[in-house]
Amino acid sequence: MHLIEQKPLVSRYRLKARGFLNSISNRREFEGALIQVDGGYGCIHPWPELGDPTLDKCLADLAGARRWPIVRRALRCAEYDRTARGFENSLFEEMEVPRSHATLAKGDVTEIAFAVDAGFTVIKLKTGRDLVSEARFLEDMVAEYPSLQWRLDFNESLTPAAAVEFLSGLTEKARAAIDFVEDPCPYSETAWKEIRSTTRVKLAVDREAAPLSSAAQVMVVKPAIDEPFLLGESAISHSQRVVMTSYMDHPLGQAFAAWEAARLELQFPGLVGLCGLQTHHLFEPDEFSEALGPWSPDFKIPDGMGLGFDDLLAALPWTRLY
Repeated sequence: MHLIEQKPLVSRYRLKARGFLNSISNRREFEGALIQVDGGYGCIHPWPELGDPTLDKCLADLAGARRWPIVRRALRCAEYDRTARGFENSLFEEMEVPRSHATLAKGDVTEIAFAVDAGFTVIKLKTGRDLVSEARFLEDMVAEYPSLQWRLDFNESLTPAAAVEFLSGLTEKARAAIDFVEDPCPYSETAWKEIRSTTRVKLAVDREAAPLSSAAQVMVVKPAIDEPFLLGESAISHSQRVVMTSYMDHPLGQAFAAWEAARLELQFPGLVGLCGLQTHHLFEPDEFSEALGPWSPDFKIPDGMGLGFDDLLAALPWTRLY
């Protein structure tokens, strides 16, 4: 497929988070833009804290050279969506979306209980703000819910030494309950091999996921910015698991991530593990998030053609003035 050439229509949106979403962002409101090209839809939801250009820069790139991966992936999403809508089909026909872990922005006993009641068996915690409290919380939760597994995401907020100190300070029981630690510190083959060797905890690479990220045991792929097929091939060559996640973005972006997860598993059976596709609960609800249904490990495919949300998308204000 070729990237679409005409200038897209845009509809800006603002998501309001229920809390701080990771250790390096102090924002509670997040701006993004849905794009429409010849009847196909995509989503641009930048995280400048994680190295993305600002939304205004993304839109300038969308109107111009289209160099940024986040812009090119939104256009690719719109192209897939447009093709399915042209045939009056859902992109999800005959597709099976992998199940998801529960993503929590902080350690909260009530949220953990809610996740367990909803059927989640793996919890992903955004960590790195208060290591002492987070270690204590993890130990308590492992004791209370011995069957749960945990994924800890530090967003590269630690040094290698701090990562080793944190993990080594946990009890053996707590370390055994950790499925993986994501981006404990900036990726370095030497440092990550040392962390793995010292703590025996599996490491997942996200922000610097690339074909050469061989020191990780898990590769996190975000379809909003990554090309899943290329990273999937690389993961196979390094015997890595693949976890597909949303970009903590608009529900349309979530739907694209879910479809790409289903597609990659279809291309490489057994490669894609339990994913992170259910993140709409992190934000205040709206009509789009309500279309995804209750928070659960199973992704609810939105009604409609392409990626869904037909009536909601049609009702939005669209403009080429940006």
